[in-house]
Amino acid sequence: MTARIIMVKKRLANGEPCRKCREVHERLRHDGLLQHIDHIITADPNHPDGEGMRLAARHQMERAPFFLVRDKDGNERIYDSFLRFKREVLQAKTSPNETALDLAERFPELDYI
Repeated sequence: MTARIIMVKKRLANGEPCRKCREVHERLRHDGLLQHIDHIITADPNHPDGEGMRLAARHQMERAPFFLVRDKDGNERIYDSFLRFKREVLQAKTSPNETALDLAERFPELDYI
């Protein structure tokens, strides 16, 4: 894979990690896909000038996690759906359970940044 992949996770204002971000990170690890993530950045609302919050603002992302994929030519694409990212970028198969979760991602309890 020639793309550079950045995962942006969220830390809640109380310092706790975002539940959905923890779940996605664990799914990447469980599926052996974490090795494809080049950098993990945390968006922390207590640090609005931090890299994660700047990326979220620049790409108008209001929920986390999201993935920033930069190709070799510097073009960027944002994925806010883990399963779409998994299929399109990592070219990994999704299970029937994940397909059901994909529907849940379309109508989530949003973890706003």
